[in-house]
Amino acid sequence: MGANTSQVSDLSENPSLKALVGTESISENDPFWNQLISFTFISPTSSGDSKLLEEAVIPLAKILIENNPRTGNFGALVRIFLGRTKELKISTECQDQLFIWQAHNALFMIRCLLKVFIREMSEEELHLQFSYQERAPGSCGETGLEDLLEELLSNLVHLIVEVPLLDITYSILFEAVTTLLVFFSYQLFHKDILRDGLIYQHIMKGRCLSLTSRLVKTLLYNFIRQEKCPPPATHIFEPKAEGGLLYGLASGVASGLWSVFTLGGAGSKAGMDQEHNPLPLSNQSLLLLLVLANLTDGPDWPNPYRQAITCFRNTQDTSSLPVEQPHTFQINFNSLYTALCEQQRSDQATLLLYTLLHQNANMRTYMLSRTDMDNLVLPILEILYHVEERNSHHVYMALIILLILTEDDAFNRSIHEVVLKNISWYTERTLTEISLGSLLILVVIRTIQFNMTRTRDKYLHTNCLAALANMSAQFRCLHQYAAQRIISLFALLSKKHNKVLEQATQSLRGRQGNNTALPDYAQDLNVIEEVIRMMLEIINSCLCNSLHHNPNLVYALLYKRELFEQFRTHPSFQDIMQNLDTVIGFFSQRLEQAGSDLSVERVQEVIMKGAQALPTDRLKKFPELKFKYVEEDQPEDFFIPYVWSLVFNSGVGLHWSPHGIELFSMDSG
Repeated sequence: MGANTSQVSDLSENPSLKALVGTESISENDPFWNQLISFTFISPTSSGDSKLLEEAVIPLAKILIENNPRTGNFGALVRIFLGRTKELKISTECQDQLFIWQAHNALFMIRCLLKVFIREMSEEELHLQFSYQERAPGSCGETGLEDLLEELLSNLVHLIVEVPLLDITYSILFEAVTTLLVFFSYQLFHKDILRDGLIYQHIMKGRCLSLTSRLVKTLLYNFIRQEKCPPPATHIFEPKAEGGLLYGLASGVASGLWSVFTLGGAGSKAGMDQEHNPLPLSNQSLLLLLVLANLTDGPDWPNPYRQAITCFRNTQDTSSLPVEQPHTFQINFNSLYTALCEQQRSDQATLLLYTLLHQNANMRTYMLSRTDMDNLVLPILEILYHVEERNSHHVYMALIILLILTEDDAFNRSIHEVVLKNISWYTERTLTEISLGSLLILVVIRTIQFNMTRTRDKYLHTNCLAALANMSAQFRCLHQYAAQRIISLFALLSKKHNKVLEQATQSLRGRQGNNTALPDYAQDLNVIEEVIRMMLEIINSCLCNSLHHNPNLVYALLYKRELFEQFRTHPSFQDIMQNLDTVIGFFSQRLEQAGSDLSVERVQEVIMKGAQALPTDRLKKFPELKFKYVEEDQPEDFFIPYVWSLVFNSGVGLHWSPHGIELFSMDSG
């Protein structure tokens, strides 16, 4: 049963749709509505199908925009949907699929039209489209009796939190979440962050406010459950041979109205699209959650959705709160943790993990107490390892997650106790056995080296080095390859330092009155010296705090001792070089006493014994290296465009033309 897309492009000729968007008002009691919403179509998830649908809907929506002020047919369609949803919960309990099916179809049509309306008009004009009602020529076309826009928004939130997730309700729940995302899509068409507006007010302060915690909890559970889209048989109605209940289909109206799609694509493409996005409700719920969490605070009220995200607790937590927090709720942390571990391939799951680690102290404490932290850390390291294939925002989020984790000393100790075998994605060298801590060091150093040669992003450098610095006092039993890479990175920095120094000197000599080139070299030199200083502090911190646990680092240090010669007298590094000099001198003397032509094993033995013998008071104490992640001022300037780029690129069944997108440049989106 392939999707006959030619029928989608013929929508403009469909008599039922022509009547809906035409010049005649249609009474809400007219049998036309039953006929209109009895079709077999479930929203497409592939971008190709979504694009075809969008292109077919645009001309119809534009005709409706012209005629709706006189006919009020859009408001009538919304009221038909609202009428059907009043029975939804009962219909679900009775397994009455007809009501659910028709409500879904009405909402799907509303969503398709809304998406075009939002692109074409302001929120005030959109509000008017909801308020127009049937009118006689010469009479007023608006009514102040009800706010249909708020009614629809409130109804969608109620639907999401109250209708249980079953095979027969999957599609309408997906549609409700998607319609809310579409309502917020005004942001895509504005360069500035939207901090107010009708939809914002309704969601933040209106009737929806009391459902805040239930909505956040439901969206989180949709993400946790990772429910696959049910097979078409459970939500596509076949015409009965004897005419049957589904009059719309049996009479041929439905099959003539839309081509038959299923969630995930139909016919031969289904397998491919379903594989590409087999979890449409989970994905869409996560995107809506991120949009809600990143709405800006009002002038005198905080974002209630962010409040809910920052204070929810574990279902196992029975303690009473000293002060009742607004919008708090309880959720199963174990289930949430498992879902987060499994889903880190996507930007949005990594962004949720960052949000919870950074903003929810209960969740952060829980994660850090887990004994299987490798399940969470390994996917994050894999993101960083494939830095070339990831967008820069995803890499930043992964790195900041590591930085937040390394603020915890217990985490820094425990990662060296977790031993991993055969990391298949680490291809530069076969690692048959390595601790999670050593692997973390390897991946972070590789990220620094990639950044030095490609992106040269100071922010990336700073966060990488901060994570290494936080861990350095607890380095334990470093893998020999990790120890080598620490010293190799220092060698690379040293080489780069000498090159920039030479360029600066040459530039100074050949300047002859033109001093434009010099500041660039001076700045480069300053940055590289800051990084070298930081690397020396990291090595020093390890030597001062856990030298006897890290013979491989001492070995690597001795093997490349000549690298450090040039920095001994350098004014920026003299103080920090004292300890390295002491360690290099002490162990060099021990090796000389042990004789010449020593085997690797013998050298390691001498180092192990020497580490026990070196008096700790010989090493000068430095302040502990500790860095804490702090979100920058106005984080919304980064996060809101990022979240909407994810909706734009990953929203299931949502296609926006790139023309007119103002929030982010299309190459970054």
